[in-house]
Amino acid sequence: MIAGIIAGITWALETVILGIALGMTPFVSTEEAIFLAPFVSTFLHDAFSALWSLVYNTVRGNFGNVIRALKTKSGKWVVLAAIIGGPVGMTGYVLAVNYMGASIGAVASAIFPAIGSVLAYFFLKEKMKWHQWIFLILTLLGVYGLSYSPTLEVQNFWLGLLGALMCAFGWGIEAVILAKCLTDPEVTDEYALQIRQTTSALFYGAVLLPLLKGWGFTVSLFDFKEAPLLLPTLALAALFATVSYLFYYKAISQIGASKAMALNVTYSAWAILFTVVLLRDLSVLSPLTVLCSVVVLVCGIFAAADIKALFEKKKA
Repeated sequence: MIAGIIAGITWALETVILGIALGMTPFVSTEEAIFLAPFVSTFLHDAFSALWSLVYNTVRGNFGNVIRALKTKSGKWVVLAAIIGGPVGMTGYVLAVNYMGASIGAVASAIFPAIGSVLAYFFLKEKMKWHQWIFLILTLLGVYGLSYSPTLEVQNFWLGLLGALMCAFGWGIEAVILAKCLTDPEVTDEYALQIRQTTSALFYGAVLLPLLKGWGFTVSLFDFKEAPLLLPTLALAALFATVSYLFYYKAISQIGASKAMALNVTYSAWAILFTVVLLRDLSVLSPLTVLCSVVVLVCGIFAAADIKALFEKKKA
C-alpha cells in the first residue's frame, strides 16, 4: 500500500511538471503546436522515461536480464500491454478531452480502475469486498469532482465517447495484463517498466508521429534557443513518472491490480496539493476541490485496504 501511495504522489508531481512544460511557448505558439502537443509531449516523455529506466537498470546490472525478460512469453505480453495502455489509452484520453472537454477526459481516466477491477476479478480472480467497491466508487466520484466543469463543450459526441472508452479500457486492460506478467519471476517490475516505456516511445515515434506528420515539430523542439528549459522540464517530469511506475508496478505485484489502481488514482488529489505548494496557485482551492481531495485520498486508501482483516489482526 505504501508503494501504491508513493506511486500516486510521484505521478502528481509528474503531472504538475508536465503541465508547466505544456504551457511553454513551443507547445502553444500555433494551432498545429496545440494539436500536436499531447502526442509529441507523450512521445518525448516516454522516451525520456525509457532512458531513465535504462540508466537505472544498467547501474543495477539488470540490462541483460531485461533482454532475457523481453524474450519470454510474459515479456511479449508486456509489449502488448504497453501498446494498449500507452498509445491506445493515451490517444483515447486526448480524443476525449479534445472532443468532449476536460471533465469527460477526467471521467475516462477515473473509471479505468473500476474497469480494471472488474477485469481483474474475472481474469485474475482478484476479489474485492463490498465495502472496497463502495470506497472505489467514492474515489472515482471524487476524481470526477476535482475536474468537473459546468461549462461542458461537446464538439463531437461519438468521437469523444470512442476516446473515453479507448482510454478507460486501455489503461484498465494494461494493469490487468501487467499484474499477470509480474507473477513471472523472470519479469520483475524494473524489467517490465523498461520494456513498457521503450515500447510506448518506439510506437509513438514509428507509427503515431509519422501518421500525424509530427516529426518536423518534434525536431524543432530541440532548438534550445527558443525554449531552453522545455526538454529539461520534460526530462524531469519523466524522472518522476519513472519512479511512479516503479512503485505502481511494485504495488500491482504485491497487492494486486485492483487495489494498486485505487491507490494510484489518488494522484489527482495530490496534484492539487502540489499545485498550491509548488506553484503558489491558490485558484485551484475551493470547497469542492478540498472536499473531493479528502474523499479521493481517504477512500482510495480504504478501497485498497482490507479493513475487516486489519481490525481482526488488531483484536488478535
